Amino acid sequence: MPECVLAVDQGTSGTKALVVCPERGVVGTGFAHVRPRYLPGGLVEVDPRELYGSVVDAGRRALADAGEPVTAVGLANQGETVLAWDPATGRPLTDALVWQDRRAEPVCAELADHAAELRHLTGLPVDPYFAAPKMAWTRRHLTRAGHVTTSDTWLVHRLTGAHVTDAATASRTGLLDLDRAEWSRRAAELYGLAGERLPDIVDNAAHVGTTTAFGPELPLTGLAVDQQAALLAQRVTEPGTAKCTYGTGAFLLAHTGDTPHRGGSGLAACVAWRLGGRTDHCLDGQVYTAASAVRWLTDLGVLTGAADLDPVGATVPDAGGVTFVPALAGLAAPWWRGDLRGSLTGLGLDTAPGHLVRALCEGLAAQVAELADAAAADLGAPLTVLRVDGGLTRSALLMQTQADLLQHPVEVSALPDATALGVGALARLGADPALALADALPGTGPTTVYEPRVTADEAAERRDRFRTAVTALLAGDPA
Repeated sequence: MPECVLAVDQGTSGTKALVVCPERGVVGTGFAHVRPRYLPGGLVEVDPRELYGSVVDAGRRALADAGEPVTAVGLANQGETVLAWDPATGRPLTDALVWQDRRAEPVCAELADHAAELRHLTGLPVDPYFAAPKMAWTRRHLTRAGHVTTSDTWLVHRLTGAHVTDAATASRTGLLDLDRAEWSRRAAELYGLAGERLPDIVDNAAHVGTTTAFGPELPLTGLAVDQQAALLAQRVTEPGTAKCTYGTGAFLLAHTGDTPHRGGSGLAACVAWRLGGRTDHCLDGQVYTAASAVRWLTDLGVLTGAADLDPVGATVPDAGGVTFVPALAGLAAPWWRGDLRGSLTGLGLDTAPGHLVRALCEGLAAQVAELADAAAADLGAPLTVLRVDGGLTRSALLMQTQADLLQHPVEVSALPDATALGVGALARLGADPALALADALPGTGPTTVYEPRVTADEAAERRDRFRTAVTALLAGDPA
């Protein structure tokens, strides 16, 4: 019988672990919360020990729930979260700066004259969302000691002793030469990181070491950044289709083939995965706040949680003239204005909670539609379908709004944990190099398909209202 694997997805607000068997699917689950601290000035940080503890706890719970052995482990990571740590002891030397953290904006401002060069070299804009500015800020303001890396490298070191990162995560730093898929001396020099001991770059499916953190000694054979793992699980392995994951943020990725595709529409170009030495590439667009915007409405008392989106939204027929740009942690792709904050306009004495909910859903869907249009423009052909996953896909209101504004079908994955399942597939490939990629991936199709219910003209009108609100933000006009 084919062997089961332990797949661990270390995310922003928690770590999910699954025991996945190729014939029976998920046979065990575990979860452990992570509590990032959201501080004034756009700062977001978390205790690294909490990250590692959540990985171990979630993994052990999944194994206990399954009650059967596994042969390998896969680990997915947040992508752009950074910390400094002592390579001799594994002890963290700083808190981890979470991907949403904006404190490295001054570093980026200083590099404005080199932004075009860095974007061509690495595929990424100069923005504090990515790892390199946070690494540079950490070196300037926190410590010169130890290694400064993305969180995956530290977690893997704690688990196995190895000093590695995978090719996809490396491409999210701003330090990778995208054409050569190796560290760029020039990028490191510009960021003031020329003397750093950067981790070795490995394939996404490879044996990187063994760990006893979960009990039995197990090989770690799959590594990936979270969004690329979900892209793989969604079987977006050829150009023409995109996926969007609706988690803390919303992330749209479109496969672009086996060579880097640098477009002009504001999306990031990065590695999708490297398997057997062959590198696939993708375009990547981000909405910084999705579930975190829902949590914001919850904290205000408009909702009691994400499960309220549909019933509260159903109390009104439309957004009542309210337009919400939910840029609560800045505007990401394709605008790259992290200094901006969201806007809520068109309020009246008759504005009810349902209007705010519908306006939020419309704002999120409009941002994702902008990303899809940007990907289509860069690829030179329209996307035919959007495959979606993540917790917010449980909202029929949000998904129908997404199909309406996109004017294309939206396929909701039957895989609620696509990131974990993607890195689980990589773990299987790393443990059995003879296995074909198609045979390692989950085979389940969509659970629901949302078709557009409004005309193209109505969709265009609603998106124009959103663009007008974004333009006002960009111009500094609160109206």
